[in-house]
Amino acid sequence: MTPETKKITVGIITISDRASAGIYEDHGGPALKKAAEGYGWQVLAEAIVPDDVPAIQQAIRSCNAQGCGLILTTGGTGIDVRDFTPEAIRGIMRVELPGFGEVMRAESMKITPNAILSRCLAAIVQSALVIALPGKPQGAVECLSFVRGAIDHAVKLAQRVPTSC
Repeated sequence: MTPETKKITVGIITISDRASAGIYEDHGGPALKKAAEGYGWQVLAEAIVPDDVPAIQQAIRSCNAQGCGLILTTGGTGIDVRDFTPEAIRGIMRVELPGFGEVMRAESMKITPNAILSRCLAAIVQSALVIALPGKPQGAVECLSFVRGAIDHAVKLAQRVPTSC
């Protein structure tokens, strides 16, 4: 790591009614943590929240407040009646980055035809890049790998302090 290179700090949020209630064990969050650490990133925060827009938004804001430049969510990106992750992110984002979702869907279509149902996305929220990934652990890790090449630059841009004109 060069002096001008800052290690990416990560928050991981699992979005699941059942995992947040303790009905089943979260596997998506731990899979993303392992992948993030494999990329040399530092995981600063982890949370499990229900499929609830205010809870999702609060968890994202909390990760940002803890210094996370990259926030990875897993779950809530499908078309089930309780899938609210994209709506929660869009409600607090500064800008959406459509290329991330497009690439994740296109690459996932090579693996499963059901990828067309995915509503994965990325956006800038406050000073963090937020990437909404599938709930299935393997799908979340695969989708993260598909967009890995753009993450460093996107995080760097998201953390820029605005300058006055």
